[in-house]
Amino acid sequence: MARKRKPDIVDIVAERKATNLNQSEYWTRFGVTQSGGSRYESGRAMPKPLTILMRLHRAGTITDKDLASAQK
Repeated sequence: MARKRKPDIVDIVAERKATNLNQSEYWTRFGVTQSGGSRYESGRAMPKPLTILMRLHRAGTITDKDLASAQK
């Protein structure tokens, strides 16, 4: 039986593919490893802080520049 993915505001896999980034490039922006991102894309629940961060990024409140600055 296929595991049903938990719904979110936007399908994360489709969003990542639309950015033309691989898993490592996409998830590193949010401070997540490629393997962690793969688990989230497969349906594992994301921690609430990561969910909030991603929603703020989607809304344009936090930019890629903001994410890069936070990682320095």
